[in-house]
Amino acid sequence: MLADEFTKIFREEHREIRDALLGLNAAFQQRDMVEVRRLLGKTARLSGPHFRYEEEVMYPALVQVFGEEYVASLYKAHDGVISASRRLVQLGGKSKLSDADVAEAQKLIRAVLPHVSDCDGLSIMVETFPAEEVAQILAARTSSLGEGLDLLTWADQVRSGNLTAHS
Repeated sequence: MLADEFTKIFREEHREIRDALLGLNAAFQQRDMVEVRRLLGKTARLSGPHFRYEEEVMYPALVQVFGEEYVASLYKAHDGVISASRRLVQLGGKSKLSDADVAEAQKLIRAVLPHVSDCDGLSIMVETFPAEEVAQILAARTSSLGEGLDLLTWADQVRSGNLTAHS
């Protein structure tokens, strides 16, 4: 069943992002800047295509279930993640981290983690969609992965032009 395939893929993507964020938190705590930068890149590569297909196809489809107001809150949650990611990249670009930098990074990562777990639950609603709609979401995922834009590149070059209805 196509919905089962989607749920499996969606959950695995969230697990990968969760694990990268947890590793990033540990790397900041250890002040391991090589690992911080590696995990920032990994998180950006994983989340860019994921956010893109969510926003371009899945979230609009979820309006029929949740209504415009709740779906708008999903876009706003992405705004928060993108903002946190920008700041984490700034922190990761430092040659040395202060205790305040580490505490800020930890706070930012902890603010992002609930979105990862909450978003994973959306798959149970997608399971109720007709197979054609699930296929459209999966096709958008394949296309997003093919373009391979990391989170901030996508946010800066593609998303800003598509977000006017949701801001």
